[in-house]
Amino acid sequence: MDYQTIELAPLAGSMGAEVRGVDLAADFGNQTREEIHRAFLDYKMIYFRGQNLDAKRQVEVAGILGTPIAYPYLAGVDGVPEAHELTKSPDDEVNFGGVWHSDTAYKPEPDMGTVLYGIEVPPAGGDTLYANTQLAYETLSDGMKAMIDGLIGVNDSEALYPGGRANRIGSLSEMKGAYNDGSEPMRSEHPVVRTHPETGAKSLYVSVAHTLHFKDMTEEESKPLIQYLAGHIIRPEFTCRLKWQSGTVAMWDNRTTQHFAVNDYTGHFRRMRRVTIQGDKPF
Repeated sequence: MDYQTIELAPLAGSMGAEVRGVDLAADFGNQTREEIHRAFLDYKMIYFRGQNLDAKRQVEVAGILGTPIAYPYLAGVDGVPEAHELTKSPDDEVNFGGVWHSDTAYKPEPDMGTVLYGIEVPPAGGDTLYANTQLAYETLSDGMKAMIDGLIGVNDSEALYPGGRANRIGSLSEMKGAYNDGSEPMRSEHPVVRTHPETGAKSLYVSVAHTLHFKDMTEEESKPLIQYLAGHIIRPEFTCRLKWQSGTVAMWDNRTTQHFAVNDYTGHFRRMRRVTIQGDKPF
């Protein structure tokens, strides 16, 4: 189907596209909303340049894709519980999201999408890499597909950062005090091959960041296959790279992508605002 109200400029051959001709701060019609949602499904990650959004409007924009929800480990900003800031100061050595992952894979119903807004970005660096997990699955051999069909991954919120959540949050000085002490570690079981509820396509749902092991297998037994699949997902031909500018808004589908926040801007400030969207149980 053609797009009538938006213009799309593909970012790479595998995934990603810039959406042009849309002011997200302004009102727009149902057809534009539908086409943004369709582009989100078609390209897996879409982005908009030159936007000016406050936290409330960012949540409203995220509503094009689904129901925005609060993140379990960070407080909201500006009286908007669904929006929270990810900030790295010039003195911080560790960044947030600096490993290949899909957001909140450890939840029983992982977030289906993410809307990230660049408020202040470094003069160079701080890009985000994305990988197409649907394409990664489709290029596996028939033998590998048969072997992993039916495997269940055990995903854990503590696996990503050695030392647990205290290291994840405490390592970022600007986020101290934002951690929600009432939240608890999460662990959930999800199929390694998941089916997209809107498109019906299959994709890989496994990562070294969150997948501890396969159900009914030990970590030692599971690790080689987890590492192989995770490495296959991020082959260069399955990826794209987004260079951030202040005012850039990116939307990506966590059901069929992974992403990696590059930590290559030591000595510079980076401030982003994120909204995530309610998902459902993978199948």
